[in-house]
Amino acid sequence: MPDLIHDGDSAAAVSSLRSAVMLLGRRLKHQRVDESLSPTEMSVLGTLARCGSATPGELARKEHVQPPSMTRIVALLEAKGLVRLEPHPDDRRQKMVSRTEQAEAMLAESRDKRNAWLADLAEGLDEEEWETLRAAAPVLEKLAHL
Repeated sequence: MPDLIHDGDSAAAVSSLRSAVMLLGRRLKHQRVDESLSPTEMSVLGTLARCGSATPGELARKEHVQPPSMTRIVALLEAKGLVRLEPHPDDRRQKMVSRTEQAEAMLAESRDKRNAWLADLAEGLDEEEWETLRAAAPVLEKLAHL
């Protein structure tokens, strides 16, 4: 594998990729169905959708926030009816956080809205660009989860 930071062409590609992913991510964040939720609250719901129920501590680690912050986020989401707290099956001192049906419906609607927005953007690509993007999607997915 080449040294991607010190090779001129590779460094430029890494920089371009970073810039494009950040801009696209910011634009996608604005395609929300519920403006009352913060991006962090949406991210927590997304994590619960991908990973299933978790303790607040596990969510804090996955979301890269401090446990007291996650406790506040979970309380806000619970007050909005988007998560529920249940006893931990093995540790009565802990709670498990899971999403509600309301959260599932809202996430599905949000995902549909973002997919439609992105599909509209992709219509501006020519066939070769679209094929390149389709081929790159699994690689970008892998990068996102490394």
